Amino acid sequence: MRTYTRLVLLGGALAAGALAYLLLTSKGMPMRAPSIAERAGKPFDGQKVVKTDAEWRALLTPEQYRITRAHGTERACSGAFWNTKGDGVYECVCCAQPLFDSGTKFDSGTGWPSFTEAVDAERVTLRTDRSLGITRTEVLCSRCDAHLGHVFDDGPAPTGLRFCINSVALKFIPRELK
Repeated sequence: MRTYTRLVLLGGALAAGALAYLLLTSKGMPMRAPSIAERAGKPFDGQKVVKTDAEWRALLTPEQYRITRAHGTERACSGAFWNTKGDGVYECVCCAQPLFDSGTKFDSGTGWPSFTEAVDAERVTLRTDRSLGITRTEVLCSRCDAHLGHVFDDGPAPTGLRFCINSVALKFIPRELK
């Protein structure tokens, strides 16, 4: 079930009215609401970005390299985006692939930027992570395999997911610049 359908089912009359408004133009013609991926502005091209370790080190700051290439984690509440509210798209700091839309960002109380979903499921890769003696689901950029963070099943409706992402792994692009 996609986000807009869940909005109608979970959001009650107010959400249903808002959805009806979005789906009709002023001429009464049906209009499809834009997907999160379409709002991100760049189509998913499916092309892998492959660089040597030396190339990644030259491209990234030491902290970006530690997080995205060496699977590190930034301290809670230390990243640039954990508390931002701007309207736009969060891209991969390594390859500029759009990953998360600000419309799906929420305050999880964890100190990391958290999202209910990626702009498109194909833009992230999920992998089992058994480091630290626990089993978690790691989130990677599907285009360049950058470590982004982890996803948990304790998020809000409509998805129930919490993509807990390191700010250092992201670049924020305000919507007006898209």
